[in-house]
Amino acid sequence: MASACEPDDENSRESDLDSSDESDSDQDSDSVDDCQDYGKQPCKYYNRGGCKNGRNCPYPHVCKYYVSGSCKYGSSCKRSHSSGGRASSGGSSRFQDQSANPKLTNGKLYQWQLNDGRGWRDVKNDHVIEAQYSLPHTKSIKIYNTAYGALSIDFSRMRVYGKNLKVRRLDDGNTIWLWYCTLHRKWMKYGDKDSKGNSGPVKSVDIETSFQRNPASSHSFSIGAETYEIRFPEMRQVGTTKKRKVTRRPQFRQQGVIGSAHLVPAMAGLTLSHTPKWEFEGNSGSWHEFKPRPECSVTSDDIERKYQQNTSDSMAFTVNGQSYKLDFKAMIQINLTTMSSRKIRRV
Repeated sequence: MASACEPDDENSRESDLDSSDESDSDQDSDSVDDCQDYGKQPCKYYNRGGCKNGRNCPYPHVCKYYVSGSCKYGSSCKRSHSSGGRASSGGSSRFQDQSANPKLTNGKLYQWQLNDGRGWRDVKNDHVIEAQYSLPHTKSIKIYNTAYGALSIDFSRMRVYGKNLKVRRLDDGNTIWLWYCTLHRKWMKYGDKDSKGNSGPVKSVDIETSFQRNPASSHSFSIGAETYEIRFPEMRQVGTTKKRKVTRRPQFRQQGVIGSAHLVPAMAGLTLSHTPKWEFEGNSGSWHEFKPRPECSVTSDDIERKYQQNTSDSMAFTVNGQSYKLDFKAMIQINLTTMSSRKIRRV
């Protein structure tokens, strides 16, 4: 494997041209309808001088030249250079200028906030959201018992789905951002070593540097004679024969204990509505829960307790005397005898 997102042999390369690679590698933390069109182009009428649909326009009201990284007017441009052009949606992560957000100075590492039009309010117990956001395969999370009822936060577009609320994530300026792309229906981190122990030619820190310089641009790298381009507005890695999904997530950091003065009463009681269940994918493609069975040493509840301790950890267990490992970061189950793997999910 020449990189975290390119196959390590010719057979893999042939099979990898199948478009099913990108079919369902992203599993929702909870069931949220993924009906967003992430590839929409900026509104052409807005860019021509005016769009009669205003906030109801389904296309981003953003400068098309800013998106392509070629706007010659810069900060003096009359068109929007931020947040996708629709304030009511909370902005698209494709175009959002995170530098406009204030940095935390209260000792917290990060803070998730909601805005109902009356100002930003902190979300209590937001480590639950942060832990899910740090996982590349998690597209969204559904939270309950808030002042606004049940909320679905779409991580890809950084918005609250179906409600007139905005969402944002603040940090202390020290977040380490990691970049991933899909390979064989799994999210792989750029820079990770391949099966032969070789590091890839591009690392997350290199990609992040380019992204911070211009979120509307791209980052290119080469493997042998072939050049690949990571296009930030599309969040895709583009090669000669294949496009791959790309995502950017923070490295999870555990918050210290914060005093109650930092917690907002309006958002008190934020919890998940149920205990998540863990499932593995069968040979036929159907999903099966880790239920209590004499032959299996773990249950879904056992897995969840281990997962809550460290979302990037792994867990060993046995089935009929055979040893297995659950890799929470890759969301796979590995047979330690045959080294074969199958997908797992948390629902």
